[in-house]
Amino acid sequence: MIAADTNLHAVVEKAKKLKLLILDVDGVLTDGRLFFDHEGKEYKAFHARDGHGIKLLRQTGVEVAVISGRQSSTVALRMKSLGVEHVYQGHEDKRAALDDILATLGIPPEQAAHVGDDLLDLPIMVRVGLAIAVQDAVSEVKQRAHAYTSLPGGNGAVREVCDFIMQAQGHFDAVVDAYLA
Repeated sequence: MIAADTNLHAVVEKAKKLKLLILDVDGVLTDGRLFFDHEGKEYKAFHARDGHGIKLLRQTGVEVAVISGRQSSTVALRMKSLGVEHVYQGHEDKRAALDDILATLGIPPEQAAHVGDDLLDLPIMVRVGLAIAVQDAVSEVKQRAHAYTSLPGGNGAVREVCDFIMQAQGHFDAVVDAYLA
């Protein structure tokens, strides 16, 4: 994780307080490319390590949610397989979805992080405690992020964020140790 304002300590302090990680889909959980077959059926590719990172982070008590501007049954299936219950799709204005998630979970915005890549993510990024851009996000998003990943969206960036949060909160070593026991 790279601090956008070069103050990594401040980013770590923000990550210590997190109870919620909100993810965009296209360009964050995927590489942003959209695939359609001849009948118009949409296909997406998700990185397995991102999914495992989401599962591990949830085990430490940090809730994960998804807010996407597009609607996709593939996203619904993938999030269900990861145990992510708060999935908001077809929300080009993502503010209402953010407000609903925060109210449902009883979490203040400063205890939430958002990972985004494009302009649709800015209304959420400016409201949460920790705004993260993926490495290949548009420059306007990276400029407003507290930090950005070293990896591009769809290629392990979400795992990088999950590991960073677990490290900041002191859970990462226990997660690794569980695999060595």
